[in-house]
This record gives sequence, C-alpha cells and structure tokens, in this order.
Amino acid sequence: MADIALDEQWKSPLDAEFSAPYMQALKTFLTTEKAAGKRIFPKGSEYFAALNLTPLDQVRVVILGQDPYHGEGQAHGLSFSVRPGVKTPPSLVNIYKELQADLGIPPARHGFLEHWAKQGVLLLNAVLTVEMAQAASHQGKGWEKFTDAVIRAVNDLPHPVVFILWGAYAQKKAAFVNAEKHLVIKSAHPSPLSAHNGFLGSKPFSKTNDFLNSKGLNPIDWQLPNL
Repeated sequence: MADIALDEQWKSPLDAEFSAPYMQALKTFLTTEKAAGKRIFPKGSEYFAALNLTPLDQVRVVILGQDPYHGEGQAHGLSFSVRPGVKTPPSLVNIYKELQADLGIPPARHGFLEHWAKQGVLLLNAVLTVEMAQAASHQGKGWEKFTDAVIRAVNDLPHPVVFILWGAYAQKKAAFVNAEKHLVIKSAHPSPLSAHNGFLGSKPFSKTNDFLNSKGLNPIDWQLPNL
C-alpha cells in the first residue's frame, strides 16, 4: 500500500508503518479478498483520502470515525462523509441537526464533507476499508495500528488541535492524546441509537471555533457549499 499516493507531509511520520509486518499482512489480506471477488470500499486510490486532503501541518481538527460506510457508492475515504448524490446517512443527519442548533447553519442537501477536510479537519476512520454489506468486516486486520500512528503524529504537532471524539470507541482510541495541549471534545455518538444521550446539545462546532480563535488559529467554516 506504500505504492498508493500519500501526501508528502504524512510520509515521514508514517514511513515505518508501511514496512512493518502488520501492514504487510494487511496488504496481503486485502489482495486476497479482492482476488476472491469481494468488493472492498472505498476504492484503493481513496484509502488515504483523509490524509491527502488534509496534510499533517494543516490539521486543526480531528473527527474520528470507526469504519467506512459499507453501502454501494457511499465510502470515499472521509469519516461520516458520502459522495455527492448519495443519501445523507442517519448519523450525518444528526450532525447537521447539531450544527444548526449550535451555529444556525441549515442542513446541507448533500453529505459530501470535502469542504471541511480542505480546511484542516482530518476526517479519519479507525479502519480504512470494509467489505460491501459487511459492517466492521475489516476490524482487527491492522488498520487500527496504522491510524493510531496517524493520531500520534497529530498529537505531536507543535500547534494545538481539536479532537472531536464521538462515542466510546473514538474516546478509547484517542485516550493518549495530550489534553493539556489540545482540546478534546467528548460526547455520545451521533448515531440515532445514541444521539439523544448527549450528542445533541453538545455544541462541538462552536467549542472548536472558540478554541481555535483563542489560540490565534483560523476557525473552521462549517457551512458546506451547495453542489
């Protein structure tokens, strides 16, 4: 997978990961699955889309997801985001509800979050691939170690970053983040199963921008453009 294009900013801190035995095993697993005719999402050129759209030195916010969407045409390498023209998933619908309640921004008519990524919002999933229609099918295959290294690289940046951790899984994964240097925002997950248990009303977007402003960093324009 080292042959998949990766932004130069990420190559140095992640270089050792690509030669590690776990990454070689992961590559073999993915190759074998594809050879068996299984459909893997997102496509190979988009495995590292979150990193390529948000170079390391530009990261101001991390929104940590768990797995790519496993439906046809949904996943494209950014957590919580779907391609233009794809129905907005339920968790993202709730994210939009909270965005409106928090900042008065009306829900976008699409679920394409690239506008956030290009401003320094790292939309990172813990696991970067999935088999079609098989949720969590690639958990425990090695991606978690790789994305831990991504989070460590962000944690080590000289400037402060906002980590938005929705749900117990994200909070456990990023438990080592330096909360004295960075802002760590924790709440329930935006899934319909849990959004009413502390996600709705948590105001992560205004908290993020207040923190960035306080550190002399540009706030995020959370309003998505029309497509």
